[in-house]
Amino acid sequence: MSLRARTKRFGTRATMIVAVVACAPLVTPIATAEPQAGFTDIDGGRYAPAWTAAVDGPQPYAGIFSDLALPVTMSDGTVIKLDVQRPGNGGRATDEKLPTIIEFETYNKMAVNLASALLQIPGIEDVLLPALASVGAPPGSGLEGLTDLSRQLDSGLLQTAAHNFDLVKGGYNLVHVDIRGTGSSEGQWQLFGVKERDDAAEVIDWITRQPWSDGSIAVKGTSATGIAALRAADRGNPAIKAVFSYIASGDLVDDIVIPGGAVGFGFAAFWPLVVNLAKFAPDVEAIIAGRFDPAQQLRWFEDRLADPLTFMDVVTNAFTAMDTGQLTPKTRDLLDPDSDRRKGLQANMSEIAAPTFMVSAWWDVFGSTPTETYNDLALSPDRKKLIVGEGYHAGGGLAGFGHSGLPPRLDVLQRAWFDKWLKGIDNGIDRFNPITLKQQGGQWTSAPEFPRAQHTHRRMYLDDRHSGTTDAQFDGGLSAAPTHGAVTDLTVTPGLLSLCSRDTSRIWAGVPSIIMACDQDSRIWELNGLAFTSNPVTEPTVISGPINAHLNTVLDHPDGYWVVTVNDVFPDGRSREISAGQLVSSLRQIDDTKSTKSPNGDYIDPEYYLDLDRRELITPGQPLALDIGIDPTDAVLQPGHRLRIDVYASNLPKGLPPLPILVDSQLAPQRLRLDPAQPSWVNIPLSVAIPE
Repeated sequence: MSLRARTKRFGTRATMIVAVVACAPLVTPIATAEPQAGFTDIDGGRYAPAWTAAVDGPQPYAGIFSDLALPVTMSDGTVIKLDVQRPGNGGRATDEKLPTIIEFETYNKMAVNLASALLQIPGIEDVLLPALASVGAPPGSGLEGLTDLSRQLDSGLLQTAAHNFDLVKGGYNLVHVDIRGTGSSEGQWQLFGVKERDDAAEVIDWITRQPWSDGSIAVKGTSATGIAALRAADRGNPAIKAVFSYIASGDLVDDIVIPGGAVGFGFAAFWPLVVNLAKFAPDVEAIIAGRFDPAQQLRWFEDRLADPLTFMDVVTNAFTAMDTGQLTPKTRDLLDPDSDRRKGLQANMSEIAAPTFMVSAWWDVFGSTPTETYNDLALSPDRKKLIVGEGYHAGGGLAGFGHSGLPPRLDVLQRAWFDKWLKGIDNGIDRFNPITLKQQGGQWTSAPEFPRAQHTHRRMYLDDRHSGTTDAQFDGGLSAAPTHGAVTDLTVTPGLLSLCSRDTSRIWAGVPSIIMACDQDSRIWELNGLAFTSNPVTEPTVISGPINAHLNTVLDHPDGYWVVTVNDVFPDGRSREISAGQLVSSLRQIDDTKSTKSPNGDYIDPEYYLDLDRRELITPGQPLALDIGIDPTDAVLQPGHRLRIDVYASNLPKGLPPLPILVDSQLAPQRLRLDPAQPSWVNIPLSVAIPE
């Protein structure tokens, strides 16, 4: 790979952001899909060289001038702290009014700025990152996932995740805000409460009135800051001209908080603790900038002491209360669709008016909803873009970006998006392919829409014919027609082998993915589950869209927890998970006004109320049909591969029901009933039928 043509200068007053380490698959050739009419394919076509040159070539400004720890008082008297970085030449900031890019920080802008400064040191981007990207684990070591991590380091991911000072040199003001109750800002952390949206609107209004602002605003962010960007834009503020969101979520309820009624324990139980610890860091920037105010710092400290462990009381209550009567009002709010807390966890995507570019991954912590979030945007394809990689929260699986035949680097795409919508430069980024997907088991490909229109949802029935392909608790078949002739109860027991699974890599941001035997092979986890495997496919068979599992279940206790995975089984026996879903039996009620169905009435994408008041305990011993929604995906089964459906009774640490549900379930064995009168099946979108 050629080195970049630019040289970095690290100014003494420059400060910058947190870097993200990446994790994703090895570079694969692009698919030969035809681009949508009027749009480029995934490589950006003839426009891409100019996009790259805009980042790597000479910049209009050489200097970065920072104004740190600026206090801005909100309407309720709370002081929000922010940093402003402005471009300039000749030792002073420019007097020109420029567009402004904002990032609303959750962790601590000081730490993020320090980490970002490293990217401005000469040789970091041009020499070190490409060198690290060429290093990997030895083939056959079982640690090839480490290579998947390193291969992303030259793909522009770190720059995009950073509060990128390269954008300042390109002619933008950058504003970095510690949101209420975090970092150096006063108040109590709202955890995506409505007050954060109010503060964002007030900060944007303050910026547009500054002499260095031309009134045009973009919001950007990664992970929590990406979520904040979407929520800052979802009131349709006309000052916001562009949004760039990277590995973020438009719906935290379905992604991580209580998908299917089970808490994303491996993430949600610990992430608030990280933010709570970071919010106690002293405001060193105020001292550096000569803005240290003892009275204001005392109020900041009092606010911290008033709520030192935000949300941790909810987590503790959810996993210590023995029954629902012991749940506090704050905990119950999470299971109340009408509560302000619950609504605050979801962005109103249809209200975003600004052109929006989103980047996610099938196995991101927030990877359940990116395609739905994209579809909810009421924007034309030239004004909204989506990239979904086959990776994790640590990067997104975008290895190879910037290489021939693949999309440009992510920082290049981000800069082109801002240049188009904030500066009005007709650079062609609006004609970049609307949807770019890494097909699991296949290649990078373009798509005009998602799901792909040519795919048909088909029933694939679970049966008792042994496939001879697995050592799971039960080895069954999967076919287009029901074939079992007698009622059979199959027992599945909660277990801990899910610790060795792709779901564990997902909930822990991709770090465990370096262990290939767990991340890329479900055979260990399947020892705890029931497996149903199809015949081999004879041609490439694409799965595109959401999936639903309709299971006939029997419990011996008032509640239970079901997990279903969809797997690609290789000819050598390896079973690679490509999607998953989960459901607490008592929270099974479906909101038909938000769900989609096949023409025959089968659910395609069931949406649950997840409402504590609608909880229905099970009559022990009585069969109960459940529809379990499985995350949308785009995957291809290659010739000789098989489709497999795995059924489990647990999935720690990816999902863990609150303790009252576990008490009602007794963590007892659960039964899947194969009954010719009430069959179990999956409703799955396939490009062609799987051979019988």
